Amino acid sequence: MQQTIISLPAGRNQAVKPSRLRIFGYNEGYVPDLCAMFSAKQFTALRQYLDEKAALYNQPAFISDDPISIPHRFTQPADIEIAGFFAATLAWGNRKSIISSCNRLLHLMDNQPHAFCLHHSKTDLKGLLGFVHRTFNAGDLLALIHFFKRHYAQHHSLETAFTQWMPAGATDTEAALAGFHRYVFSDTRYFEERTRKHISTPEKKSACKRLNMYLRWMVRPSVTGVDFGLWSSISPAQLICPLDVHVARVARQLRLLSRTQNDWLAATMLTDNLRRFDAADPVKYDFALFGLGVMEKNAGQPLTGQ
Repeated sequence: MQQTIISLPAGRNQAVKPSRLRIFGYNEGYVPDLCAMFSAKQFTALRQYLDEKAALYNQPAFISDDPISIPHRFTQPADIEIAGFFAATLAWGNRKSIISSCNRLLHLMDNQPHAFCLHHSKTDLKGLLGFVHRTFNAGDLLALIHFFKRHYAQHHSLETAFTQWMPAGATDTEAALAGFHRYVFSDTRYFEERTRKHISTPEKKSACKRLNMYLRWMVRPSVTGVDFGLWSSISPAQLICPLDVHVARVARQLRLLSRTQNDWLAATMLTDNLRRFDAADPVKYDFALFGLGVMEKNAGQPLTGQ
């Protein structure tokens, strides 16, 4: 495949530091108008470049080394939802370590996460007491299992745990994530305060990277066999791009993000710009940005000279 080369205003084969962004006419916190920043030719070339990278990395060949491999072990929707939620929740640190911890957890749940959450005994729960992944410990795990039991006793899918909080006409999932956080912690009998840090919320200005990644898995259609497309009440157009250090770094190199903090505002700013390339499915570019940041370590060669 021929690589797309993009000529940007101050390229010279290096990233533009955030402090220099005011040269291009916008300040911290402002969503740049891509049409104003780039010529029509540059805009089209950048979109083509990102489309190429998204198609390259949105492939089943990359599943085995990614936390999404955990829910791919299952076929029943509720098992996929719960396994995926734990995989996303534990997704920080080395990816091999994440996958190893998830496999260990599912083994403790007899590889039947939905049945375990609904029908566990006290003896079953005792078998989880030694589980730990970084700062996520058995107390956090037991609290979430109690939440899943409470939810699935009344609902067949975890989708409603998010969608019931979304107002009609919502353009994104901010209300869904904030409502989900409140819903999870609404029964205080099973939660220690420390567990709250593992379930982020936009109300705390968090970028909510792991929850946004989880929603991508559940919502985006499984056209290539990577994401699952289990949920239909949220559209791909409403998703927010998962923002981690790799995605943020590449986004800044490509002039898609001006804000220096990796917070909720930055995640929405980036997504707004990605919508200019594909309003119906902006988060498909997560594959491109993450692949460039982790697999290729940088933005490739889109930044040429004048």
